[in-house]
Amino acid sequence: PHFERTMADGAESIRILCELAAQLGCPVDMHCDETDDPLSRHIETLAFHTQRLGMQDRVAGSHLTSMHSMDDYYVSKLIPLIRDAGVHAIANPLINITLQGRQDTYPKRRGMTRVPELMAADINVAFGHDCVMDPWYALGSGDMLEVAAMGLHVGQMTSVDAMRACFAAVTANPARILGLDGYGIAPGCRADFVLLQAQDPVEAIRLRATRLKVFRAGRLIAETPAATAALHLEGRPPTVNWTAHGARTKQTATKSWDRPEL
Repeated sequence: PHFERTMADGAESIRILCELAAQLGCPVDMHCDETDDPLSRHIETLAFHTQRLGMQDRVAGSHLTSMHSMDDYYVSKLIPLIRDAGVHAIANPLINITLQGRQDTYPKRRGMTRVPELMAADINVAFGHDCVMDPWYALGSGDMLEVAAMGLHVGQMTSVDAMRACFAAVTANPARILGLDGYGIAPGCRADFVLLQAQDPVEAIRLRATRLKVFRAGRLIAETPAATAALHLEGRPPTVNWTAHGARTKQTATKSWDRPEL
């Protein structure tokens, strides 16, 4: 809607789309307010129609980068509206940090939406990759651990809990948006999973862990040898165990500098 010629046209396009989706029983994922303009506030219109049409938990606002530039007072009203409407939020860290703030001199805006604040309000937040190899972003690999790492850095989410939340933003949270049944590691769930060379989610992000095995419906469909490095130094171990420092990460990354409050 932010590409419409007027704000009114953008609001009308949201109304038409949401009413059509409600009529057809379809979910909505809308690229919304992907701009540095703090006056681009189509997310409030999306939240309004979501609530009006009873589409809670079936609508997602993607990007929402204008929230990065909005004043805190307006955002303090907007976030409860998004929460009460049951709208999901999808940030795209790699693309947002690349495309937003391009017309700024210095200081430059980071551009990614207010992920810590949205999460603190119990809004379901997911990270997406968005572009992979196209004119907007030529460096994409589809690696969701890379996405989680970028979201962590851009959002300055460096407490252990926040880093785990970034892992959830590329696993459980998007599964909820997609409405996937039988998702998770538990008896009775679908046997779709990736085995990582890591001891915990924080370590998986830190190391961009090797995907040792990929299973779909219980069948192994891809595998990669474990990452190792050989050392040729006298008196040193012959190989490096990349996961050996996981305990140190847990011990040192405990202080939170995150600021989820507005």
